[in-house]
Amino acid sequence: MTDATTQERPAKLGRKIPAPAVTVESKPFWDAAKEGRFLLKTCTECNQAHWYPRALCPFCFSDKTEWVESPGEGVIYTYSVMRRSPTGPYAIGYVTLDEGPAVLTNFVDVGPDDLKIGMRVKVKFQETDGGPPVPVFRPV
Repeated sequence: MTDATTQERPAKLGRKIPAPAVTVESKPFWDAAKEGRFLLKTCTECNQAHWYPRALCPFCFSDKTEWVESPGEGVIYTYSVMRRSPTGPYAIGYVTLDEGPAVLTNFVDVGPDDLKIGMRVKVKFQETDGGPPVPVFRPV
């Protein structure tokens, strides 16, 4: 029971995520996600990792890119908690991966008031409605 002087601690974050669109270009990423592996595209010309996965390097425009497995670890760069949701609170934000790219993502397995900029996080794959699992991030 709660009253005006007592507040319940919010539940851990999480929400249903719709199935992503799988294209010919992104299929290797989603196939690896089904196996619990997080892949990044890396340019073999300039050695830069980039996100989102695409055929041309956004740094040097080379088409010599390859998929590289990543541990999927990084730090929270920024986030926003959505508290007015019919399914409960959830948070989205950017994670700066240890390899350098920033990934727009959802945060899970943490209370909305426990997120902090600079917090270490690790990828986790969350099931979707009828598609491959998507990468979300949780505290390390």
